[in-house]
Amino acid sequence: MAEETQAASEKQLILQKIYVKDLSFESPRAPDVFRQNAQPQTQLNIRSNTSSIGEDSHEVTLTLTIEAKDNDNTLFLIELTQAGVFGIRGYNDEELHMLTGSYCPGSLYPFAREAISDVVTRGGFPQLLLQPINFDALYAQAMRERAQSGNGGEQGTEIKAEEAH
Repeated sequence: MAEETQAASEKQLILQKIYVKDLSFESPRAPDVFRQNAQPQTQLNIRSNTSSIGEDSHEVTLTLTIEAKDNDNTLFLIELTQAGVFGIRGYNDEELHMLTGSYCPGSLYPFAREAISDVVTRGGFPQLLLQPINFDALYAQAMRERAQSGNGGEQGTEIKAEEAH
């Protein structure tokens, strides 16, 4: 019991830095798009990747691509890579993989949502509020797909989600 308590106290997860690594906004039909009474449909694609950047330090990136279209006309396109450096110590490989594949992207997502909402508004469009996402479920789905495809031992985590609005 004392060993379990000591092992648990040695586990550490620290968010060291959050930053926008890449941001792109395009509105190819501006300013004409603002004179239309468009009914935009948005499509969201999310990817998450992890890389080790030193002993006990990991960079986790969460990339969101959002395309808003009216029929076949693109109203705007955003690609944001929100990143964070996490200090992670004392976890076994499976726990580390789960933290960097689910918990860390979930920690970055509110920052990405805010950045996207801000850039859409600055682009002249109504505020875009992205819905909460269950990163635990996305991670579990990615692990099932990886197991079925036979890539169970592959390093790094990539979560993909696609959602239409």
